[in-house]
Amino acid sequence: MPLLRFDIIKGRTPEEVKKLVDTAHEAMIEAFDVPASDRYQVVHQHEPYEMIIEDTGLGFPRTNQFVLLNIVSKNRTADQKQRLYSLTAERLAANCGIAPTDLMISITENTDADWSFGLGEAQFLNGKL
Repeated sequence: MPLLRFDIIKGRTPEEVKKLVDTAHEAMIEAFDVPASDRYQVVHQHEPYEMIIEDTGLGFPRTNQFVLLNIVSKNRTADQKQRLYSLTAERLAANCGIAPTDLMISITENTDADWSFGLGEAQFLNGKL
């Protein structure tokens, strides 16, 4: 059920994008304990001048490999979120060569009433999910 939206700078191959989203999905499955088939991901690719991502004064170097990951999800614990941040950073570094300083994650929480997976129904509310 989490919806993952990736904003990246153009220039990656289709295989690199696939590895990126697969790796993030695997980290989410482990951190949020969701089924593997619970996969909703959208990738937006931008020209370099369309993404201005600074470091909020933390001194992080940023490169053209930067990934902004926005997640919409039901409420998760602080421990689950921290685990997701750590796993995602570790695995993107290991599997995709993306430096942890080139990853920013933001989570927006919502409730069961905020999801319809089709048919004009709220499946979490009507008991179908």
